[in-house]
Amino acid sequence: MDFVCAHAGRPVGAVTRRDVARSLLAVPSGVALVALPDLRRAMMAAGNPLSRPFWESAKATLSSIESGVATVGDVQRWVESTGTEPILMTPSYFVWPEEDERGPVAVEMFGRLVAYLEERVESGEIDPDALAEGDRAARGAYEELQERWLGTPLADGRVPGFAVSDELDEESFAIWDEEEAFALSELRRIVAGLPAQPELPAGELDAAAARLRALLALPGYPANVLRACAGLEDGPMPDDDGELWLAVAAGIAGPISDLSESGDLLEEFVDLDGELTLEDATLANLCAIQHADWLAGVAALARLGPGVLASPERMARLIAESEDIDVDEQDTDDLNATESLFGSVVSLWGYLGIVDKDEVLTPLGWWGLPKALERAWSRAAE
Repeated sequence: MDFVCAHAGRPVGAVTRRDVARSLLAVPSGVALVALPDLRRAMMAAGNPLSRPFWESAKATLSSIESGVATVGDVQRWVESTGTEPILMTPSYFVWPEEDERGPVAVEMFGRLVAYLEERVESGEIDPDALAEGDRAARGAYEELQERWLGTPLADGRVPGFAVSDELDEESFAIWDEEEAFALSELRRIVAGLPAQPELPAGELDAAAARLRALLALPGYPANVLRACAGLEDGPMPDDDGELWLAVAAGIAGPISDLSESGDLLEEFVDLDGELTLEDATLANLCAIQHADWLAGVAALARLGPGVLASPERMARLIAESEDIDVDEQDTDDLNATESLFGSVVSLWGYLGIVDKDEVLTPLGWWGLPKALERAWSRAAE
């Protein structure tokens, strides 16, 4: 009993089912099972007996954990059935961060929701015994109650669900910016250390830019993807050939915008089982490539120079064997995944003259790839 009160930070009379459940899960399941009868008697003697359905559910859950058949989901649902534990994922797919990963806002909102649920249990609006017994109607009402709370503004105007999501987004953006800044510094270090600095081949940029301008004026793939990558969907193309070419090449490494939705149909958005279009699949692949993979791949090409094979399979191998990044041992699935992502990259590189028809790095690609990658990673700092 002393452990439960200390773990919950409450006196015995204020201990809730959730407090007891979390305390029982904080020790080995065998220890908790042995202690369960004495704990139940101590709670009764203290005037806070909880209920038979709760104790039975506790015994059943701890027994299944001890026997090795309980899943993480089973245990999470049991804690949620105490009536005051926020559900980890709501029907509308709001997901609480893991306890050790919550920022100040998530910690605050989680605590507010626990307090709110305790008030609802006290008022009888939530029936924890029905939850413990698996009553579907009670579970549905419990979920709906939390959905409603997450979407209702607090007195200060904040909407709990949005406040938590905004904090998660800020954390993700901060991590992304930090990774990008580090990758940019490493790229500059690697390029500065090349024995021979790439030089712009005479005439190649002008010819590639002329082909690119003609291509970007066309409808459909690949022009629509290249325009989206460079952020040219709603604005004029740069007059300068070098500026245009670098903008598109940088966009492949860091797409600026998504495809125009003007031609999309509602049915395409609701058909979750439908296949992605070539355009959507290409952009998804570009956005899925990590900074480290871009760094390793482009650094390898910069060192090897024009004439090296830059096929998707070769790019996957160069990344897996790179000494510029920390790479765990790669299995076939990892290599295949990287190769698949860079399949979209190499295909688009071909339209810019970065690789030739045989997927071999050109002098223009050798000169331009490091500059394009630097441009893509410098945008956030500008």
